[in-house]
Amino acid sequence: MANEAATYLPAGSPEDSTGDAGPERRRSTAGFGRYVLNRASGAVVSLVAVLFTGFFIFRILPRDPVEQIMLNTPNATPELEAALRSEFGLDRPLLVQFWEYLTNTLSGDLGVSIQYQVPVTQIIADRLWPTVLLSGTALVLCVTVGFSQGAIAAWRNGSKFDKRTVNIALLLYAAPAFWVGMIAIIVFARELRLFPTGRMVSATTPNEFWPRLLDTAHHMVLPTLTMSAMLYAGYLLIMRASMLDEMGNDYITTARAKGLRDAVVRRKHAMRNALLPTTTLVFMAIGNVINGAVFTETVFTWPGLGYTFFQAISVPDLPVLQGLFIVFSASTILANLTADILYWFIDPRSRKA
Repeated sequence: MANEAATYLPAGSPEDSTGDAGPERRRSTAGFGRYVLNRASGAVVSLVAVLFTGFFIFRILPRDPVEQIMLNTPNATPELEAALRSEFGLDRPLLVQFWEYLTNTLSGDLGVSIQYQVPVTQIIADRLWPTVLLSGTALVLCVTVGFSQGAIAAWRNGSKFDKRTVNIALLLYAAPAFWVGMIAIIVFARELRLFPTGRMVSATTPNEFWPRLLDTAHHMVLPTLTMSAMLYAGYLLIMRASMLDEMGNDYITTARAKGLRDAVVRRKHAMRNALLPTTTLVFMAIGNVINGAVFTETVFTWPGLGYTFFQAISVPDLPVLQGLFIVFSASTILANLTADILYWFIDPRSRKA
């Protein structure tokens, strides 16, 4: 009897015990496997391109690291210059240098810094935390403010709030980061003396947990607000455009017809669906958390990866530049790959592609 009953159940239904759901599940798993394989292969190709580009792109810089050292060295001799070129491996043919760079990088060795004479991996490890702290805090702040302000601006489309919010966002979006940072330093640090600039902690701060934590937070205010002001405009404008698309759908009218409050309809219905197009943007921003912000860190002399990149390019410190270029690019590629994989679960259209 059980077999007879099962034959009248819809194929693929949870109660169907005839095994018809098995092929469907296997097709879905195979489709997900192909999807991940396609995206991962694209990411691998990008990483290989980054690996090759990372070596050659910094060889076209006009400065020579050994010549820069010789200019700053009193009583420099040709013998010393030849010894330095031999030590840094710059006297070998370009293809030999490239092969050594390729094999060392694939084995996890990014070389030794010309400027600091320490392994590049150690420099990146030491400077990673300040960058993640600054960029991560700015990311949370600008995503929170940008999404909420963008949703409200779309909900009040055409109002004074909408026009004022969009105009301010466009102004900040177009302004150069170093210019905003310099204005912030002049107004809030130099004239009003409200916040310090330079480094993470003052030299006079006691070497204890709470004093150093509070001093770090004090030093973070200006660079964090500068980064957030530059970045939040992008989130605001995309969320506003996405919300305007959702507001014309029937389910919004249905939710309003049920008597739900306007804020509830906006937050629990329209905003949830409007968040989907912003997924890629957020994951790209997570990748950029590692990249840091070269301009912001340089203007505020924040000891992160971005400021290290600026210092390295002025030498030029080739091993540091190559290592940071690979880390920056790889973090962005992996963040995009993660976003693509998540799209499989949150966007049904990607399963039909």
